Amino acid sequence: MIKTIYIFGNPDLDFDSLPFRILPELKKRFPKIDFETKDPNEELEMPEELVIIDTVKGIKQPHVFSKLSDLAGHPNISVHDFDLYSHLKLLEKLGRIKKIKIIGIPPSISESEAIEEVSLILRQTAKF
Repeated sequence: MIKTIYIFGNPDLDFDSLPFRILPELKKRFPKIDFETKDPNEELEMPEELVIIDTVKGIKQPHVFSKLSDLAGHPNISVHDFDLYSHLKLLEKLGRIKKIKIIGIPPSISESEAIEEVSLILRQTAKF
């Protein structure tokens, strides 16, 4: 059972703030999950399965990435994305990440669509 989900993005940038804008509704819908906002370079607790919600450019629908290598060829990387990706790759190389799920949200969808799609993903993947 997933207990913590890390939220990344930048609340000050419209194209990268969707995870933060949907967070209040996700907290209402999933009160048993601890949603934690993080900076890409902050130390993460390492649960059995690391679950992250973040903005991903270049996708049209929310998508679950289960391997960091799925993101490696992504051409639209901002400094934020590079920092997070690099940090996660280092943790993976050190053996600290055993299992990962990144719930990628495209920046172009509405808040209501993002809430519904992410809620569906959480119900399916977190068994809620």
